[in-house]
Amino acid sequence: MTIKLLTIGKTDDNALQNLIGTYVNRLGHYNKFELEIIPDLRKTKNLSVEQQKAAEGKLILERINTSDFVVLLDENGKQFSSEGFSEYIQKRLNSGMKQLIFIIGGPYGFSEEVYSRADGKISLSKMTFSHQMVRLFFVEQLYRAFTILRNEPYHHK
Repeated sequence: MTIKLLTIGKTDDNALQNLIGTYVNRLGHYNKFELEIIPDLRKTKNLSVEQQKAAEGKLILERINTSDFVVLLDENGKQFSSEGFSEYIQKRLNSGMKQLIFIIGGPYGFSEEVYSRADGKISLSKMTFSHQMVRLFFVEQLYRAFTILRNEPYHHK
């Protein structure tokens, strides 16, 4: 199975890019992992929030196959402990699906079409983080999940 993180817009901060890259490289030792970045929309000054979400949603949906299992990283999603998230990942690995896609939306969230297509929603915290920070937190937690599944010493209880 391939696990993919789909995001809107590039990471501007070099330090964050380096940290994200570190965990993306580490993940490659456990599972096929891809980070796909959809370029930011251009000329959004004249777009309403709903129009911007719809345009981003269209770009997201173009990258999803009907057989993909899609999970939105959303503030209203289910929260997990690190151990609980590792169990969630193990269930998906055992399911036989070809591709598991996690999606970080744009600054205003997701369009209704993307919500309708999603198979699940996960929240990393009740706090609000920048979309660029969420990328780092997510890839670190995914890496942590794999180390938990392999009983490696990275995670401490």
